[in-house]
Amino acid sequence: MATLQASSILSSFCSASSSSSFRRGTNITAKINIPNIRTNKISLPRLIQRRGISEHEQLTFNPIEKQLISAPSKRGDMINDPDLLAVEKLYAIKEAVADRVEMHRNIGEQRSQWNSMLLTSINGIILAAATMIGVAATSGDSVLGLKMSSTLMYLAATGMLVIINKIQPSQLAEEQRKATRLFQDLYNQIETTLSIGHPSAIDVKEAIDKVLALDKAYPLPLLEVMLEKFPTCVEPAVWWPQQRRRQPNRVSDNGNDWNSKLEEEMKEIMGVLGRKDQEEYIRLGKKALKLNKFLAISGPFLTGLAAIGSAFVGSSPSHGSWAAMLGIVGGALASVVNTIEHGGQVGMVFEMYRSNAGFFEYMQESIKSNLTETETGRRENGELFEMKVALKLGRSLSDLRNLAASSSLKADSDEFASKLF
Repeated sequence: MATLQASSILSSFCSASSSSSFRRGTNITAKINIPNIRTNKISLPRLIQRRGISEHEQLTFNPIEKQLISAPSKRGDMINDPDLLAVEKLYAIKEAVADRVEMHRNIGEQRSQWNSMLLTSINGIILAAATMIGVAATSGDSVLGLKMSSTLMYLAATGMLVIINKIQPSQLAEEQRKATRLFQDLYNQIETTLSIGHPSAIDVKEAIDKVLALDKAYPLPLLEVMLEKFPTCVEPAVWWPQQRRRQPNRVSDNGNDWNSKLEEEMKEIMGVLGRKDQEEYIRLGKKALKLNKFLAISGPFLTGLAAIGSAFVGSSPSHGSWAAMLGIVGGALASVVNTIEHGGQVGMVFEMYRSNAGFFEYMQESIKSNLTETETGRRENGELFEMKVALKLGRSLSDLRNLAASSSLKADSDEFASKLF
């Protein structure tokens, strides 16, 4: 037993000694190895050469990488670069267009609420006045208060109808909705230009012209610059600037994908657009305008007659019956006319027809501007342009070609070019 205890004590002592010596050895090794790291063996020039860019590597970069590497660090230098200045200008125009989208959307919602609230309020006033006339006609007591109240309410309704029929809130709301969509389309076009190409001063000029043309076509104020709500003749809406002759981005060897067959196809499509689609929407616009004029005159006229009838209620036995009838029937008919005009949003329908006719006019001018350009290199790519025309008309490429073929065979075809509206 004594031997075993002695051997265990000896083994534990040896293990403790070895662990302490290992720690000391580690510390000693660390202290010895630190001075062995020599800084004079590190070749700084070689490290710089390895991490730098050789002259051969700089020559093999593509233009985009070279532009990123050589981009100026100061804003003043960037403004002196024409391409970067055009990019900065397009971003500024893009912000302005986004602001206009929000403005037209908010004002369009506001004017749509005007239409519904004024419709409800005027009809309530008219029906309340008609009710007072009925009570005054059947009451044997003094009816002076009812007569005065109904007359004043009819006069107020007449004045409100004159104003609301002049400004046409439903048509104003449709104008702002159309402007919102067109400004959003312009916003998307600017984004596409910034994403896929190198913008130039021509792109900046075209974007500014489009913004100003839209501002003129769909103004926000109501006074002086408001669009005519009852024009003497119906013309298509115009919201685009005059077509400009653009410089070609690239000139292809195959005539920019234009050929005689495609030119004939576009001529036939342009003919169908003007002969069928645009003419049809102008005809519908004229009908909507005539109906809107009739309703806009009838409403105030009926409330005016009702106001006259309410003023003569109870004045004499001979005039009392027809005056009460005039006040009640005139008010009822005025509320019906007001509901048809503003509840049915006849002004909005007229503006929709006018805008659709303008869309077909825009399509015709786009096709004509490409066909009249003698140098095919200055035209928009033929294959791309054909696809755009087909999509805007709601057709496939084969369907568009079939339409052009059928139009060339019989000019009096009943088929319209657009399948969207």
